[in-house]
Amino acid sequence: MAKEGYSFVLAALLLAIVFLLGIIYTGGIILTVCFVISFVLAAFFIYFFRDPERKTPVDKNSIISPADGKVIVIQEVDDQEFFKTTVKKVSIFMSVFSVHVNRMPITGKVTYFNYHRGKFHAAFKEAASIENEQTSIGVENDNFKMMFKQIAGVLARRIVCPVRVGWNAKQGERFGLIKFGSRVDLFFPVNTEVKVKLNDKVKAGETVIGSY
Repeated sequence: MAKEGYSFVLAALLLAIVFLLGIIYTGGIILTVCFVISFVLAAFFIYFFRDPERKTPVDKNSIISPADGKVIVIQEVDDQEFFKTTVKKVSIFMSVFSVHVNRMPITGKVTYFNYHRGKFHAAFKEAASIENEQTSIGVENDNFKMMFKQIAGVLARRIVCPVRVGWNAKQGERFGLIKFGSRVDLFFPVNTEVKVKLNDKVKAGETVIGSY
C-alpha cells in the first residue's frame, strides 16, 4: 500500500475502535452503524491506496502509461506551456477504483515542473485539463521529450508529487499519486506513434501508450 494512505486507514480504524468500545459499554443501533461505516471506510482506503508491483516492458523507445484508467482523449492540441507548438495529447481518466500511484513514462531528466492552482471539475470533462488544479512535468532524453500532467478532480483535492527540475527519471518508477479520482494528460510530438485507442484500459508502468 502507498504510504500516503496510512493516515486514512489509521483514522478510520481508530474511529471503528472508539465506536466498538461504545457498543460494548452502552450499545445502541447508531453506534453499531457508525462502527460498520468506519470499518468499511478503512477497507476502502486499503483498497484505494493499493500499490501493486508492475513489470515495465524493456524498450527505450516506448512511452509507458503513467496511470491506471481509461483512455478518454486522443487528439492534436496547441501547447504553449512546454512545447510551444502543436502536439499530440492522450488523456487517461482514473476512477476511484483505479490504482492511483503514478509511474514515469520515459527515462530522462526532468527539465520542467510547474504547479497550477485551479478548479475541481469532474476529471472526465475536457475543461478539467485546462482549469483544474494540476502539476505539469516535462522530461527529456537524448532522443525524445514529453510533458504529462497530474490533474485533480471533484474528489481528488490532493496531488502528491515530489518531482522537481533536475530529477533523474527512470521509466516505470513511482513518482507520486492523486487522491480519490483524477486524470493524467500526456503531451508529445505529433510524429509520435500512438499505440492505444479511445476507451482502452491501461495500466501504469505496463501499458505502452506510444513509441518514438
